[in-house]
Formats: sequence, C-alpha cells, structure tokens
Amino acid sequence: MKFFVQVMPREVLLDSEGRAVQELLQEKKFPVTSVRVGKWIEVQVDQDNEATAKKMVEDLAQKIFSNPLIETFKVFGDKT
Repeated sequence: MKFFVQVMPREVLLDSEGRAVQELLQEKKFPVTSVRVGKWIEVQVDQDNEATAKKMVEDLAQKIFSNPLIETFKVFGDKT
C-alpha cells in the first residue's frame, strides 16, 4: 500500500529556502507573490488494512519525517 507525506514549514516561520526561490523567480520576471518549499515523501507499506497502514505512516511522519516544532504534515493515500 502506497502513501505520500507532504511536509511543509509552519506558516508562522520564515521559510528561507522559499524566500530565496521567490526572489530568484521575481528577478527572472516571474509574477510570483509567494513560494514555500517543503518535502514530498513516498512510503510503501506492507499492510493489508488501509486504516492501520495510514496510522503507521502518520506516526512515521510525526516522529521521523517532520519536526513538529517547525513543520506540519499531511498524509495522502494512493488511489490510482
């Protein structure tokens, strides 16, 4: 079973990487007003029960993939 985890910096924190990308795009005359940079993680889980698998991935996202002090995460299931 495949899941995807999106990890983003919290809204209240300065995203220095996003700011750098935004400034570069604006220098190149792209009309962007905001850029945020995060992570996209693909996880394959050997589990038949979707609810159990999703809970496992949520635990991984909270404890390993993200820093809850400065990042938020969302877990998406693969519906393809």
